[in-house]
Amino acid sequence: MQRKKLNIGLFGFGCVGFGLYQVLERTPTLNATIKTICVKDRHKQRPIPADRFTYHKEDILGDKDINVIVELIDNADEAFEIVSAALRSGRAVVTANKKMIAEHLAELIDLQRTHGVPLLYEASCCASIPILRNLEEYYDNDLLESVEGIVNGSTNYILTKMASEGLSYDAALKEAQQKGYAESNPLLDTGGFDAKYKLLILAAHAFGGILKPSEIFNAGIDRITPLDQQYAREKGLKVKLLARAFKKEDGTVSAFVSPHYIAPTDRLYNVDDVYNGVTLKTVFSEDQFFSGKGAGAYPTASAVISDLSALTYDYKYEYKKVNYYEHITYSHDTLLKVYASSQSDYQADVAAYFEEVWEQFSNGRQCYNIGTISLGNYARLYAEKPVSLIVIDRHTTGEEVLAGVDIEALVATP
Repeated sequence: MQRKKLNIGLFGFGCVGFGLYQVLERTPTLNATIKTICVKDRHKQRPIPADRFTYHKEDILGDKDINVIVELIDNADEAFEIVSAALRSGRAVVTANKKMIAEHLAELIDLQRTHGVPLLYEASCCASIPILRNLEEYYDNDLLESVEGIVNGSTNYILTKMASEGLSYDAALKEAQQKGYAESNPLLDTGGFDAKYKLLILAAHAFGGILKPSEIFNAGIDRITPLDQQYAREKGLKVKLLARAFKKEDGTVSAFVSPHYIAPTDRLYNVDDVYNGVTLKTVFSEDQFFSGKGAGAYPTASAVISDLSALTYDYKYEYKKVNYYEHITYSHDTLLKVYASSQSDYQADVAAYFEEVWEQFSNGRQCYNIGTISLGNYARLYAEKPVSLIVIDRHTTGEEVLAGVDIEALVATP
């Protein structure tokens, strides 16, 4: 098959945009060139000639010679305007904007079907890890049981520094910001929202059915305390922020984001720094493990390049699970093994949310409870009390007795 030539209109020339430009320069066999780059700031100094840029999106969207749009901007609302306009004009799109995709996935799928053009977004989930293509092609059957992992490089870097160097959360966050791994307002990462957007996309390709972001509960790492880290050191564990979606015995799927204590026997234990790690579990082949850099210009650009290469062969997502399991049920009726720390004054109040408490500790100032708690009560406790919650075991212990938990009412998006 002869590969199609790609004339690219690029939106955004930040860290990833410039990385894509550099990688394309070193990939001549791809037969792809960037014709025009659209940016906002006219006065910003850039490392390539000014005549490569435009400041009007219509200069790209209205150019009939451009057959592929690559969207790499930060603003999710503006990104959706660009992407939807490009699809309506009959052009293929590559994007890395996970928030935009998570908030509009159903509509974006409809636009692809209506106008017969592909939208690819491998870079939106785990940067250099080719997870979406694997879910679409290799795991396009009903044997997949779970997709779980570390999908946010910024929080993993912070947690690694806290564990390996004994830094406080604030000190580790500051270092991450200085190195460009975390934004000046880091809540999107540290609050678990970025991981939630990625999990929504992964779950759709893994199990079918499309959630709203507000339907997935997320707890971040911003409440991790020195007591939590001390407990990890004493038990030989590490704290990792995991995004998890797994199929239960009744056929429903649970999906949530939370800090977890990880043991040395777990493959995710050694996934440190800005690396991501994802484990897929199937009925017959057990665990499959993927690892790679989850942040940075070149890892993300490499995923964009992979999508562009796929477009030269007219590749598109078929959304097999979404089409077949359109009405799959996502459930919050799951019991978890959880460690919950707080000020000692709150110990009894926190314990009341648990189904069962196995262990308690208090030094008069800080305390923790360990036991089983439903995902619904986990969400309530996180919303209602100043508490740090960490899942102890990645395996569920049973089904929740009380159904009908309104997770959406407990989740706030920044």
